[in-house]
Amino acid sequence: MGICLRYSRTREEAVEIVNDGFIKIFTKLDRYSKGLSFKGWLRRIMINSAIDYFRRNEKHYNSLDISHGQYETANETILDQLAAEEIIAAIQRLPPSYRLVFNLFAIEGFKHEEIAHQLNISIGTSKSNLAIARIKLQKILLSEREKLSKEQNG
Repeated sequence: MGICLRYSRTREEAVEIVNDGFIKIFTKLDRYSKGLSFKGWLRRIMINSAIDYFRRNEKHYNSLDISHGQYETANETILDQLAAEEIIAAIQRLPPSYRLVFNLFAIEGFKHEEIAHQLNISIGTSKSNLAIARIKLQKILLSEREKLSKEQNG
């Protein structure tokens, strides 16, 4: 569920992805090679299910212009103050194309070439989406911190 939450916008989407993933697992269990990590195999299926879900539902998302934003400096201690739930919630607020690339690169450890191949995009688009995702994520996290600070002080 944790993997699927990172790739989805809402908990309901994550549940759908988990369900799709388990259907794939049960129908393709004979393809699992004994001796290999079952956890890794399961993880790969869940990631692929999230990508498939995105592709099926991409037309339902509002697409945003992939223009380059300006970089802002962030408080360097912000990560020290964040809980894992806050980070996941912030990632879920990213537009789908940015969220997918961010998760695949930053969390799953894929290279831009692999991401481009999986999502049928160019390597440049993968790099651009990652840069924009980082900027948007930074803004979301800073905004949340500012809200909390105002609530505590006011």
